[in-house]
This record gives sequence, structure tokens and C-alpha cells, in this order.
Amino acid sequence: MEIFGLKIKKKVKFPVLIRENKPQKLAKIKDETVSPDILVIAPSFFPKSGEIEEYIYNRCLQDRERVIVLTASCVGDRVFDRIQKFAIYRWRIPKFGLTPFFNLLGSVLLAIKLYFRYRYRYIECSYGYNFVALLLLSYLLPVRFLVYVQGNEILRALRNPWVRSLLSFTLKRATGIVCDSFFIRNFLTRYFQFQTPTHVIHPVLRKEKFDDIEDPNCIENLRQKVRNSHNIPTSAVVILSVGKLQKHQGFNLVIDNLPPLLTLGLDVHYIICGQGPFEEELRSQVRYLRLEPRVHFCKAIPEKKLAGYYAACDIFAMLSFIDYKAASIEGFSVVYLEASYFGKPIIASCLSGAVDAVRHEENGILVNPHSGSEMLTAFRRLCEDKGLREKLGHRGKALASSKSLHELLSLAESHYRCLLI
Repeated sequence: MEIFGLKIKKKVKFPVLIRENKPQKLAKIKDETVSPDILVIAPSFFPKSGEIEEYIYNRCLQDRERVIVLTASCVGDRVFDRIQKFAIYRWRIPKFGLTPFFNLLGSVLLAIKLYFRYRYRYIECSYGYNFVALLLLSYLLPVRFLVYVQGNEILRALRNPWVRSLLSFTLKRATGIVCDSFFIRNFLTRYFQFQTPTHVIHPVLRKEKFDDIEDPNCIENLRQKVRNSHNIPTSAVVILSVGKLQKHQGFNLVIDNLPPLLTLGLDVHYIICGQGPFEEELRSQVRYLRLEPRVHFCKAIPEKKLAGYYAACDIFAMLSFIDYKAASIEGFSVVYLEASYFGKPIIASCLSGAVDAVRHEENGILVNPHSGSEMLTAFRRLCEDKGLREKLGHRGKALASSKSLHELLSLAESHYRCLLI
């Protein structure tokens, strides 16, 4: 019996768990001068939306001739995969559960098969807690590997001494470690000791999401359309948050600041774009404070319509913090770049990866999410001072055009010193 090119002597029944989605370009790949030599392993990938998925997709777009993506199946993946300019292979996740096991099985078996097809030289693994598969592959294949650390896997590892030791060994064995912010890098080095080069590579803005809004008249029309749909006056100040509704994102902290702002006579509204496990608690908070006419829950807004919500707001706010109990930590979120792209000033937490995206008093204001007075002062300043909003927003537009350094990751080990360490 043969599985993925590997001969198995004993006859066993092996369920069909792995599927290959081959884009049209794959058939021509051998004729190109550049051959794929980077395997990107991502248990979750587009078209499933999310911060990590966006980060890894942008990374692949930078080296589309060199990468091969290995990921799990998801809704809508066949159509998405066919239009991409790099090869995507997926393993199936069965409906009966056991997702971690099949992530491990699928990534290891398919990675081995793809090695014999492409002879890739590097593996980049987007999830640090998938390190068991990464460790196995590092012993089975003659390749170098880099591990992406987003933060949550650090908190999970700290709960279990065995997992912590295993993750520590993986970090030491890796060729390099990639963090999306200095905040996450510093958090990692606080709890783990290693000599592995650690690279900070910030997310980049994928401007293709907003190609249709270059015209100022179009932006103004989108602004009015969204405001009208929620019965928000033209003169009102709108605060916007975008993200998964989880406690550590701090949506409740923004809601807490609305009553004092209204007491000061400010006409302020709050739009929340996203959904998640914390939604019902947020709705209860809104009902308790009698803010139903002022807080607008919009669920997860499709990518094509998100531009209208950025255009409609005057202030973008995310007051994230570390939630040790839920093992949740916020890195450098791409929503900060998107808000800056639309010229919106940002109020963000100084206790998250936002410190890499928001420059205090340049494109926004950093506050301590545990200080009620700091938060209220920041909101009041921006709500009352339109000139300050415009000044910070204008500076943010320039910062949103930053570029990434992913192409440097595949340099020879002797050249790693030129990266951010």
C-alpha cells in the first residue's frame, strides 16, 4: 500500500482525509525560472477570515512564485484556491471533531509528500502551538524552519510545564522566530530563553481590499450610507472598533466611556464590527447603561463593505489587554493600518501590540486600559477637537504605507544579522 508516495507494508484502512486543491498555475510551475522553495504551514488560511489568516496571506503574496501553502480545508476554499497564483494544498477536517489531531496528521503527511515533489528548503509554520508537527518534520526532512509566534500559544504553554518545555525546545531548534510586533517578541523572551534569531515583521496593509474607494466623493458617499443605515446624524462623532468579540479586545471599556462623554454634551455613537463569544455580555452592558440608540452591533462585515465603516467613523478605538485566564493576547492587528489608511486617529492600549502600530501623539493616543481617567481624557480630546483628529489621521496615512521584510527570511543563515533582532 502506498500513501503520499510512502510505501506501507501492512495493509490498513486509511480514511480519505487529505485533499489537494491545485490552482491552474500549478501545471505550469515547472516551466518557470523560479521554483517554489518555501512551504508555509498554516492550520487556518483564507478564505477563512481573521487577523492571522490575513497576516499569512499577505506574507504569501510577497513571494507568490516561491511559496507553497499547506493548510486545512474550510468553506469556500475550492473557488479561492483556483484563483491564487501560488499552489495551495489542504487536508480535510472531519465533521466529528479531533481537529488538533488531524492538523498534526495532515500537515506532517502532506509536507513529506510535497517535499519529494518540490524539494523545498524552508518551512514557515504560522502557528507556534503546531510545534509538534514542526518538530517531527525538522527531524524527517533536511530543511530549515521558522516558527511564527502570535502570543496566545505562549500563554497556553505557560499553563503546562511539559508543553512549555517542548515549545522551548522547538524555539531553540528553529532557524528563526517571527513575531508580528516587538510587544510579542518581548513577551516571548520574558518567559523563554533561547539564542535563536528573532525577527519582528509587522503586518502590511493589503490595499486591494479598498481599490474602489480612491475617489474622495466615493468615500463621502460610503460615509453617509453607513451613517444613514444606523440613523447616525452627520454631525455626530462616531467611534469604531473592528475585531472578534472577545474580552481581551476591550470593547466593554469603550462602552464604559460613552456615558461620561454623553454627560459632557458630546453627540457620540459607537459601531462594533465583529462577532464572538463576548457579544451577549456586551449587549447586556449596553442595555444596563441604556445605550441602545448609541451602540450599533454590526456582526462580521464582509471585506468589500468594511471600507464604508472606516469612512463613517471619526475615531478608531481598540483597548486590548492581556487576558491570562483566557490565554488571549493581542499582537499587531492589521485593523490599525486599515484605520490609518482612511485617515482615522486611533485610541489604543499601551499594553498590546498596538504600541508598534500607534505612535503616541503622532497617529493616535496610547492609554493604559486599566486607567479610567486616561481613557476618558483621550476620548474627550478627540471628540472635542476635530483639528486634532485630522492632524493625527493625516500622519497615520503615511505610516500605513509601510512594507514588510518577509523576503529576507529565506536568506542564508550567515545573513540573518541584517534582520531585526
